[in-house]
Amino acid sequence: MNKLENYSAPKDLLKDRVVLITGAGQGLGRAAALTYANYGATVILHGRKVKKLESVYDEIETIDKAQALIYPLDLEQAEEADFAVIAQAIEQQLGRLDGILHNAAFLHGLSPLENQSVEQWRAMLQVNLITPFALTKACLPLLKASPDASVVMTSSSHGHKPSAYWGGFTVAKAGVEALVKVQADEWESMPNLRINTIIPGIVNSPQRAKTHPGEIKQTMRQPEDLMTTYLYLMGPDSKGVSGQTVPCYREY
Repeated sequence: MNKLENYSAPKDLLKDRVVLITGAGQGLGRAAALTYANYGATVILHGRKVKKLESVYDEIETIDKAQALIYPLDLEQAEEADFAVIAQAIEQQLGRLDGILHNAAFLHGLSPLENQSVEQWRAMLQVNLITPFALTKACLPLLKASPDASVVMTSSSHGHKPSAYWGGFTVAKAGVEALVKVQADEWESMPNLRINTIIPGIVNSPQRAKTHPGEIKQTMRQPEDLMTTYLYLMGPDSKGVSGQTVPCYREY
C-alpha cells in the first residue's frame, strides 16, 4: 500500500456520504466516527452502551455541517432479523449508505484453549465474524445502490498470525480476513463496491488495556494516529483496492 506513505485526505473526502460504524462508542470506533464526521460524512453510531454513543454524538454535533445518528444494539444477542431492521432504518431515515466500518470486537480474555468454553467461542464468533458478515449482507442493497461504497473490516495481528492463548478471538479474526477475500472476489464485477481489512496493531484502546493492563498508555500510538489509513480505505481515493489486508504499522 505505497499510496498510504504520503497520503493526505482532502477535507471534503467523505462529503455527502453516509457511513455506519460499529463499536463507535470508544477507542478506534470513536476516533473513526469523529474523523469521518470531520471529513464530511453523516455517521451512524452503533454500540452497546447508549451513554457512550451519546457522548460521541454530542462531539459530532459541534462539527460544522456534520450529522450523526445513534443505533444501539447488543451484537452478541443479535439475530438476522435485527440486522435487516438496521438496514431498513438506514434506508428510511437517510436513503443511502456508502460505507461500513466493522469495528466492534469482543474478547473474553487470554487463556489456553482447554480453558475456553463453547459459550465463549459462540460469543466471540458472533461479534467478531458473524456480525460483519450478516450486517454487510443486510445492507448490501444499499451499498450496491451507492456510486462508490466501501466496507472496512477490523482484524488483528493475532488473526493474521495466530498465537497461543488468543483462542476463539484469533480464529474469528482469521475468518474476517478470509471473508474479505471471498467477498472481494464475488464483487469483482462491481467496481462501485470494495472491501478491505485493517490491522491496527498495538494501539491504546479498551481491548488492548484488557489484554495488556500493565502497559503505559501515553507511550503507545493513539487511535487518532491510525486515521489516515481509515480515511483512505473508506474514501474514494481507494477505489479499485479490494480484498487487501492493510496493516497500520510499517514493521508488520
